[in-house]
Formats: sequence, C-alpha cells, structure tokens
Amino acid sequence: MVQIDLCYQGGLRCIAVHQPSQQSLITDAPVDNHGKGEYFSPTDLVATALGSCLATVMGIIADREGIDLAGLKITVKKEMTAVPRRRIGKLTVRVVFPVPLSETQKAKMEKVALYCPVHESLNPDIETPIEFIYPE
Repeated sequence: MVQIDLCYQGGLRCIAVHQPSQQSLITDAPVDNHGKGEYFSPTDLVATALGSCLATVMGIIADREGIDLAGLKITVKKEMTAVPRRRIGKLTVRVVFPVPLSETQKAKMEKVALYCPVHESLNPDIETPIEFIYPE
C-alpha cells in the first residue's frame, strides 16, 4: 500500500504528497474546465502515468535482456470528450526506441507495454492506440 495525501488549496488547485518519499506535486484544473492550467491537471496525470508505466515495464524487460533504453521517448496525447460526460476519451501513445531491437525483443516490448498496470487499469471506453517506432 502507498499513501498519497492531498490538500485542496482553493482556486481548483491541490497539493499531493507521496508519503513514502515525501515528494510533492501540484495539480490545477485545465483552462477549458475553469482552471488556470498552470500545472498538470488530474487527467494529465493519468496520461503521464500511462507513459511512465510503459517506459518502466519496458525498462524492466530491457534490463533483463541487457538492452540500454536510455533515451526512449514516449509521447502521450490526451483527448477529452464530453459524451456521455466529461472524461478522457483517447490517449494516443507514440513510443520511439533509441536502439535497434530484434523481432523477438520488439515482440516482448510491445506485449509488456500492452499489459502495464496503468493500461490494465484504464476504463475500456478510453481508446489507447500505441505506435512503436524502431530505428532502422
């Protein structure tokens, strides 16, 4: 179990503290939802969680295989929808590998990415296309 404590600051802003590390972050409502958009929004953190989870689980496989994935780039584009109510509608992910991989290694990376804990936790109504780009 991990505890995260949040304190609402007013003005649609929160401070969250990760208890094990005592690291904190600030969230803000996005401009299109009455906020200032000066920090990550809660739904931005979902997109961030997906991208960092993919990188982490692929990093575990890479370490096991002796592959240096330093420089791996992941872009997550978040699209909101208002149907049937305001929520994340789509998280489009692009993964760019810094090194060439064998077909077997590619298959392992793509499989583990699809089963990362965050991806597995998302509502199935959220579209999550993932594109994998490998150097020639």
